[in-house]
Amino acid sequence: SWESALDQALRPVQGTVWNEASDFVCVFMCVSQDISELYQIFSDEVLGSGQFGVVYGGTHRHTGRPVAVKVIDKTRFPTKQEEQTKNEVSILQRLSHPGVIHIERTFKTMEHTFVVMEKLHSDMLEMILSHENGRLTERTTRFLVTQVLEALRYLHMRDVAHCDLKPENVLLASPEPFPQVKLCDFGFARIIGQKSFRRTVVGTPAYLAPEVICSKGYNRSLDVWAVGVILYVSLSGTFPFNEDEDINQQITNASFMYPHQPWSLISLEAVNLINNLLQVVVRRRFSVGKAMGHPWFQNFQMWCDLREFEQRMGYRYLTHEADDERWRSHHGTSACVSIGVPSRDGHEQNSEGVNMTL
Repeated sequence: SWESALDQALRPVQGTVWNEASDFVCVFMCVSQDISELYQIFSDEVLGSGQFGVVYGGTHRHTGRPVAVKVIDKTRFPTKQEEQTKNEVSILQRLSHPGVIHIERTFKTMEHTFVVMEKLHSDMLEMILSHENGRLTERTTRFLVTQVLEALRYLHMRDVAHCDLKPENVLLASPEPFPQVKLCDFGFARIIGQKSFRRTVVGTPAYLAPEVICSKGYNRSLDVWAVGVILYVSLSGTFPFNEDEDINQQITNASFMYPHQPWSLISLEAVNLINNLLQVVVRRRFSVGKAMGHPWFQNFQMWCDLREFEQRMGYRYLTHEADDERWRSHHGTSACVSIGVPSRDGHEQNSEGVNMTL
């Protein structure tokens, strides 16, 4: 059934004679015809896969706009997946932010659900792994994580907790060194008020907060813990624990390691921020706002990178006008250094070829 449905979606739009003898075939194929009229799905372009389905590349037939189509097999985990998909779609439909992936529409059949979303370039994990050193510079990490935190601030203001933040769910809109970031995969997302707690286990083990592992109840702060792990992974290329030992025990004990290599090359401010995000006691853990106000983010080069990015995008949502004069007067200049491409030695290089250390 799946093969025939996919074949139909791939086929050029044309008149079809339906088999009226089977209600199942009629319902299944009619809905598939609906999606095939609007979208072309490329079966050989797999963008990602998970426990419940596969994400394919596609295009809108009338506009040529590229899209990503998540195809979910409801027969494998019918109850769980149906609930998770409804949850993701319902939450995404109430969100509208440059840092949150846009869902276009959904199609349903008896066995599958098709979720059509905007298509992006890659994800943060791929960027980390493809870097020559297997880790990102502090400049690049600041730029990306600032966008993650801004998206989280938007979510948390609307009582939404993502609950499954990890580099794979931080999508990059383009192959540029300083791309736009969008959060995706809201299947585990929850509506959680400021003082509310949930107990259902969610998320990916390596990024789980201690309170989730211990089933003590959690709130939106679990997303901030995940940002701490993302920061550690981005800057070092490794997890903050020994993968040969019990990960859950290391997380609940906050027994994280900072080996000399590469942490001797990373600023103490970055380590301090990570330590404040990876706090086992929830009330001691930084909030999104407090994290964004940390000295590590109070960086002139980052402000310049964000301003140039916003000018390229054509709208402002990561910086504030009130800070413009402060940065310019503080550094005695009215112009920023252009965004540069990382050079082979790990330093940043601007458009004029001048190396700038972090």
